[in-house]
Amino acid sequence: MLIQQPSTINVSKVKLPSNHQTKVFSPSKAGTLFLISGIISLLAGMLFGILGSVQYLLPDFLAEAIPFYKTRPLHVSLVIAWIFQGAAGSIYSYAPASIKKQLFSEILARVHWMLFVITGLGIITSYMLGHFGGREYLEYPVWFAVPITLSWCLIIVNYFKTVIGSLRKYPVYIWMWGTGIIAFLVTYFEAYLWLFNSVQSNTVRDITIQWKANGAMVGAWNQMVYGTAFYLMERISGNKNVSSSRITFFFYFLGLTNLLFNWGHHTYIVPSAVWIKDVAFIISMTELLVLGNIIWNWKKSVTESQRLFHLIPYRLLLASDVWIFINLSLAILISIPGLNFYTHGTHITVAHAMGTTVGINTLILLASAYFLIIVVHRKSVSNKLFNTGYWLTNISLLVFWISLLGAGIVKSLQAKHPFSIDPYEKYLEQSLIWFRTFSYSGFALLIGLSILSVPLLRIFLNEIKVRSN
Repeated sequence: MLIQQPSTINVSKVKLPSNHQTKVFSPSKAGTLFLISGIISLLAGMLFGILGSVQYLLPDFLAEAIPFYKTRPLHVSLVIAWIFQGAAGSIYSYAPASIKKQLFSEILARVHWMLFVITGLGIITSYMLGHFGGREYLEYPVWFAVPITLSWCLIIVNYFKTVIGSLRKYPVYIWMWGTGIIAFLVTYFEAYLWLFNSVQSNTVRDITIQWKANGAMVGAWNQMVYGTAFYLMERISGNKNVSSSRITFFFYFLGLTNLLFNWGHHTYIVPSAVWIKDVAFIISMTELLVLGNIIWNWKKSVTESQRLFHLIPYRLLLASDVWIFINLSLAILISIPGLNFYTHGTHITVAHAMGTTVGINTLILLASAYFLIIVVHRKSVSNKLFNTGYWLTNISLLVFWISLLGAGIVKSLQAKHPFSIDPYEKYLEQSLIWFRTFSYSGFALLIGLSILSVPLLRIFLNEIKVRSN
């Protein structure tokens, strides 16, 4: 049965089934602030990403003002900041409502937001001035880790003070949010173990710990983002079994195992026990497959009227489901040791990271933001405008992803012949078509995400203004 899509989605004009369990609640103001600054970080990060892609084609473009060694960490740091802010905003907004309690401290949440934003502005300024001092993905001067750690301690206190009680009665997303919050802080500490001489002096130990920390950190924010997806699925379907069944908790613990061990395929090149690499290969494939299977089964149970009511967040979750399977296929391939030897560190790895960051995490967090706008704040959203942004984002991301694969394959084929004397210029010449494609498609992706995000930003800012008066 086909549903004719209205020009706008307005919850006040939609009749819900009698058993629908979605209730309107008043979210934390700090949660809204996190989503506002997170969306700004996403758009700014994408803008620096486009600038970096142009510099692939034109190395002298703005080289004096902001060279590539600055645009790359700005792009990476801002997009990662979006994921953490989007996840934190969703947790602050949904965790109290999900257990029918008030947030322990709205003040602590706002202090967390202020610390995060002020530190972020300091990091951006540091990059612009050319001041670095960290490692990959955390390239800012080391002392910035202090306020970041402090701010994260605030959400740990706030969250667990809010949900304190019998964990046995809580749905899986409460566990996932808590796991992600704690795991991030642990892996963040691990990422700075290189400061100790005992780690710095041993190259194998240094590389292993650094990649273990980076890989597990991705697992930490996945727990927070996927927890948000479970919450949305329960609210949309009205089926609490989605997040409370025994099979769901079995898969949660399987995902936790993934967080602890899936980093191993990053260190195939490092001398280590064979069984560690075997375990990494098997376990690192499970988390996305599990989530994709759960979302796929969940969508079958959603009634037609519920689909209409939650059309926008529902469609964003479905799109993330597609990207889960796309990235799962690529992840399986690049985790095969024989292929990983040639693909690791090429644009194939970047394709996997971009597909996960934008295709999965960003779409889930945008679904969360639209849920707040449509269901909680009960605002009308232009369906025509959303459709434009939705399709432009997904199609351009697919082209972008394919172009990165193309560039990575060219580099991998070159790496297959380590004693080749072909100049680097030949590799650039062979990859030029792929660089142009990912630059153009990246620009289209920025437009698509802007179309999806700017209306959210406008409504959230207006809500903050109204609630402040």
